[in-house]
Amino acid sequence: MRFAHIVRDGADDPQLVVVEGDRAAIVSELFNGAPATLQRLIDGGDDLLDRVRTAAAGEVEWHPLDGATYASAIIGNPVTIAVGLNYAAHSSELGLKADAAPTIFTLWPGSLSGHRNTTTWPRSLSQSVDYEAELGVIVGHGARDVALEDGLAHVWGYTVVNDITARDIQFSEAQWSRCKSFDGFTPTGPFVVTADEIPDPQDLHIWAVVDGQTVQDASTEQMIHPVAKLVSYLSRSATLLPGTLISTGSPGGAGYSRDPQIFLRDRSTVTVGVDGIGELTTFCRITD
Repeated sequence: MRFAHIVRDGADDPQLVVVEGDRAAIVSELFNGAPATLQRLIDGGDDLLDRVRTAAAGEVEWHPLDGATYASAIIGNPVTIAVGLNYAAHSSELGLKADAAPTIFTLWPGSLSGHRNTTTWPRSLSQSVDYEAELGVIVGHGARDVALEDGLAHVWGYTVVNDITARDIQFSEAQWSRCKSFDGFTPTGPFVVTADEIPDPQDLHIWAVVDGQTVQDASTEQMIHPVAKLVSYLSRSATLLPGTLISTGSPGGAGYSRDPQIFLRDRSTVTVGVDGIGELTTFCRITD
């Protein structure tokens, strides 16, 4: 199944919808007590997902998605964990060593934003803001001490993430959370696709386009640490709670390493995508 959060006209809060082609149905209207957010759906376990699936296959009211306002693909999740240097080409172009163990950091909640939202930052804070197309993995069943071969069994679904990064701050500080956690620096979505729709997360085309120019073009097969390994590795030290979002790293082609460099400018448009999941567009504004 395919889900999204949209903000309906006149509403303040995002609503979870099930998406079918170019139309959507409001999940909370499917039956009494149906979840209004993806996090609540995930917390309800397999039984709640099955009930939503059955209800959506019946007589429901469908609404056109054209012109919809999207919120972040996941809202109110326990934590967003990011993986750095998970593609050899990206670690090499940044001049950083990809270690035997994954490079892990967290992203602050306020960084999450949605498809076709505008991300704004002050010029005085950074003039070296970069894009990073990434596959997002959402944990379903709580995961603790998961064996490698069982890693994918704990994945609820997948989304698209743009891990926007202030490179000048990244290379001036010992940690990477702040440089990637400005408000709106973690666009997600527009859709979350349930795990049964993605047979192999290591066989997906991933790409990015900035102002009409294709700047990243790769396959998730090139990950140093694949999805199953990341789930297993992270679950050894702490329980991965349902709804945890793992952003799995970016392939080569970052703007910082290009000649000439490409950074996100005022009024830039960046679209990142993963085949089988969707395309995520962000508009950029820089304030003085």
